[in-house]
Amino acid sequence: MDITLQQPARARLITAEQRDVPVPVTLRYLSTDPLAVHFDFPPEACLDGEALSWTFARALLEEGVRGPAGSGDVHIWPCGRARTVLEFHAPPGLALLRFDTAALRRFLLRTYAVVAAGHEDVGDAVDRGLSSLFDGV
Repeated sequence: MDITLQQPARARLITAEQRDVPVPVTLRYLSTDPLAVHFDFPPEACLDGEALSWTFARALLEEGVRGPAGSGDVHIWPCGRARTVLEFHAPPGLALLRFDTAALRRFLLRTYAVVAAGHEDVGDAVDRGLSSLFDGV
């Protein structure tokens, strides 16, 4: 059975002026994509007015709530005991968002209740992806 978890969260966008602006985020996990987590931002939270989703490894989020983690487009690190910072890099620039660590951990625990760490079967996801790529070929 395919399961989708969604958890609303509040982030604080840290601006260049060192202000923080509240940003609504939906944390999402799909049992059909068991290695990934998705952070969905509504149109009003994005510069171009279009909804945006960042997808990255669930293991990266797990590592980042405990210590500095990431390379490339996503970096995560604890900020004190109660906060975690996510840094997203994109061609237009970067965004720094601060989350309550407890909310991120709660989300991770919920994802592990659906698909335990080490039990991710990506075979079906790969088959579906290949089918969609080569469907018309």
